[in-house]
Amino acid sequence: MLAVKSMDVRDNFKEWCNKVIGGETLVVSRPKNENVVIVSEKEYNEMAKAKRNEEYLKKLDPSITQFK
Repeated sequence: MLAVKSMDVRDNFKEWCNKVIGGETLVVSRPKNENVVIVSEKEYNEMAKAKRNEEYLKKLDPSITQFK
């Protein structure tokens, strides 16, 4: 995980994007501690899928209990 200032990202956006695509996670520090995290689309999709799967399994738990 890399941490950089927003000004550094602005000045070298392409380089930072290449690092993110290469597997790095980028934390961009901003004033008032309103930081953002940049991840690749692939990693984002994996996180979104994991969240959807977790939500689906939570819906199934009561059904499984009811079935038993």
